[in-house]
Amino acid sequence: MGDAFIRHIELLGYEKRFYPSQHYVYMFLVKWNDLSEKVVYRRFTEIYEFHKALKEMFPIESGDINVENRIIPHLPAPKWFDGQRSTENRQGTLAEYCYTLVNLPHKISRCLHVVSFFKVRHDDMNPVTDSQIKKPEVFLLPKDSKKNLTDITGPIVLQTYRAIADYEKSSTSEMALKAGDMVDVVEKSENGWWFCQLKNKRGWVPAAYLEPMDGPDESEEQEPNYAGEVYTVQKSYTAVEEDELTLKEGDTIEVIHKLLDGWWVIRKDETTGYYPAMYLQKAGEVNTSVKSELRNRGAPPRRSTIRNVKSIHRQGRKQISQETYRRNSKKYIQKQQKMQGNFQNKANVIIEKKEPEDNKPKAQPAVPPRPSKDLILNRCTESTRSKIL
Repeated sequence: MGDAFIRHIELLGYEKRFYPSQHYVYMFLVKWNDLSEKVVYRRFTEIYEFHKALKEMFPIESGDINVENRIIPHLPAPKWFDGQRSTENRQGTLAEYCYTLVNLPHKISRCLHVVSFFKVRHDDMNPVTDSQIKKPEVFLLPKDSKKNLTDITGPIVLQTYRAIADYEKSSTSEMALKAGDMVDVVEKSENGWWFCQLKNKRGWVPAAYLEPMDGPDESEEQEPNYAGEVYTVQKSYTAVEEDELTLKEGDTIEVIHKLLDGWWVIRKDETTGYYPAMYLQKAGEVNTSVKSELRNRGAPPRRSTIRNVKSIHRQGRKQISQETYRRNSKKYIQKQQKMQGNFQNKANVIIEKKEPEDNKPKAQPAVPPRPSKDLILNRCTESTRSKIL
């Protein structure tokens, strides 16, 4: 019958999952040339990595050589923190992307990269779940939206940021900035390097040098999570500032606050401090060549180290002191230890209550009183009476 290829891809909606942590996956109905139909689930970060690889495979069709030759559709980069609102709002763009992708020339739409990405995986048939955590919540795309994609699809608008100080690039992949430059952010990386464009120039810029136009604080920046996420140090770093930590490769730490400039607040035992996010890897994740190459670059500068900052906002960014991080972190640890101690005490009490019942001797029958001499003489046999006479 020939090689397999995709006839149609339809976005059905998305799922909100809670294991191993809360995240979102999109549901696609994939129709194949053998008339089979399969449902697959993909995270948006996976889709974006697929998209970037596809552009590298077809540089002419992606517009890298000449923008006018671009036929591969645009796809916005993942947001720093993808919540339910961004997941829902992105559905129109994603549905349009899939429709355009399948209708590209066969050398692209039927290439092995596209076919492999949308093939059914083991996780599609048997998603990893935990019986102790609530089941995924399903949000289906309205039928009317599926029929008329133009109603839900809008132009891809890049976020505009302003440079707060001059920045001199240190490599050809970076882009120099002057204070006040207005740049469009194409991609935000959690390591603190953002890919931006300024007129006809494009390159990586430290996120610390950029500020949003509507206020000094980033709406995408998460709140501290004092429960912490377990990460492993992939590259050693020696602290330069007082509020940074010195760690060695292989150390295990907990990330308690992910900041957009690529410097995360981490906890080692009961000590907290800043550490470059690009030198950390989530426990259990596989190390890739891309991540290894990134770690060979230097860590981006921190916001606190930038001199001659010229912001357009009257108020500065809200900052949390290390003393606050340490105090709240210590409170959380003590609370957890107290809860564990109470649980252990309850368990001990239950055992102590059971032990007396288990060790209690079984009841013995009562010993009857010894009969009197007169009773024996009157009621017993001659043999018994003879023994007392």
